[in-house]
Amino acid sequence: MDDRHYYVTTSIPYVNARPHLGHALELVQADVLARFHRQRGDDTRFLTGTDDNSLKNVQAAEAAGLPTQTLVDRNAAHFHALRDTLNLSFDDFIRTSGNPAHAAGARRLWHACAGAGDIYKRAYRGLYCVGCEAFYTPDELVDGLCPEHLRPPELVEEENWFFRLSHYATPLHDAIATGRLRIVPRTRQTEVLRFIERGLADFSISRSQARAHGWGIPVPDDPGQVMYVWWDALINYITALGYGDGPDSPLYTRYWRDNSQRVHVIGKGILRFHAVYWPAMLLSAGEPLPTTLYVHEYLTVDGQKISKSLGNAIGPDELVTRFGTDALRYWFLRDAARTEDTDFTTARLSERYNADLANGLGNLLQRTVSMIARWRAGIVPAPGPAGTPEQRLAALAANLPDQIATALDEFDFRAALGALWALVASANRYVEESAPWQLARRAATGDRSASQQLDTALYTLAETLHVIASRLAPFLPSTSQRITAQLGLADPTACCHEPIRWGLLPPGTHVAAPQPLFPRLE
Repeated sequence: MDDRHYYVTTSIPYVNARPHLGHALELVQADVLARFHRQRGDDTRFLTGTDDNSLKNVQAAEAAGLPTQTLVDRNAAHFHALRDTLNLSFDDFIRTSGNPAHAAGARRLWHACAGAGDIYKRAYRGLYCVGCEAFYTPDELVDGLCPEHLRPPELVEEENWFFRLSHYATPLHDAIATGRLRIVPRTRQTEVLRFIERGLADFSISRSQARAHGWGIPVPDDPGQVMYVWWDALINYITALGYGDGPDSPLYTRYWRDNSQRVHVIGKGILRFHAVYWPAMLLSAGEPLPTTLYVHEYLTVDGQKISKSLGNAIGPDELVTRFGTDALRYWFLRDAARTEDTDFTTARLSERYNADLANGLGNLLQRTVSMIARWRAGIVPAPGPAGTPEQRLAALAANLPDQIATALDEFDFRAALGALWALVASANRYVEESAPWQLARRAATGDRSASQQLDTALYTLAETLHVIASRLAPFLPSTSQRITAQLGLADPTACCHEPIRWGLLPPGTHVAAPQPLFPRLE
């Protein structure tokens, strides 16, 4: 196993409509993880994409009077366009329709599980939620409604292929309980273990061609059936790596089979599929399990989950137009709670923007670059001896890498940014404590000690921003580059790839003209 490889994926959403903030949250979280591991020097691959083969997509196309392929192509393009909207760094974008490599991988896994004796055919009658693409037992419903979509399921009766999930209760429980399959946060691990302990029932892995409206990947040797969308969707994580090409596919070997960091970022509503169905399928096929499932909570509007079916979806584009990409990324990472749903309002976003970005980080950069321009002709001075205030800032900066790494290992984006903003706040306090304007007045009278103290203060502030820019790169990549550019460094993208230690900003650097980083919103 190679600890220097890192593979991170998002779930792949249905494309029955355009993306909303819930999708954007998950994409930004996964992007931070990918950028952070690249910055650490890990060989990183980041996968996202779309789930094209859902019955929901078929129904949406019919309602719009469009061929299914036309609708999924159009909406998948909107999801791919989030790369620019949210400044994402994914390496691959998989689509499950019309993808020969994905279909080949789906067939290969089917044959592997069938060869293990875990696939069989029988008649079935059950309650089916199209929104979840899942069957529910009566005791799982809430007042007769799907607990996720709050709609009554439909009664479905047909002959389908089934997977012997019941064979894998013990190995699944062991993998999760021992941490071989790590589920974060721990409350979700407990939830899955309790689900397994109640007993696992075999689940249907195909649908009739008639009910699927002829849309989906055909079952091998049974043209009257198509693969269940969750069977098809879950395996995207390995078909995108060339699993369908055979056991020695280079990407599959590198990022899955021989990699000790296989991370899925998912929402809580699809936990069962990823923590139970998917690992069982892999166990049956003799393939490695994911190593980690990070399960995020929901964004809500007026206390309700953001959902296309509920009609309260908010698109990220309009918010980015108004606030900027990094401001929206910052809100996702700083405000979205780790273990409970978070209600989104533009007022909350505006408050974070002004308090943390405009008054906090933006003010620090504006003051620092302006003071260097005013009192040192735009040249970063060489520092004199550091006193206790400077040593305190340097110590905070030195602790940042470990604080951020520890927080991100627990997928605690709030804590990671909290550590960064503690340094921002300390640097702003340092401005008030060191009072460079007073030192400048004394220096103007010929006070050499004051002039040296001013040099130390200005260098300390510039170097603090240098460190902040480096550590901020995985979270707010554009902001990181803009800070570095204002500090006058030749390659403003370097901070995104090379973590900076204290003291590496060269004295003599010529800062750029100060520009507002985050103009305050009125």
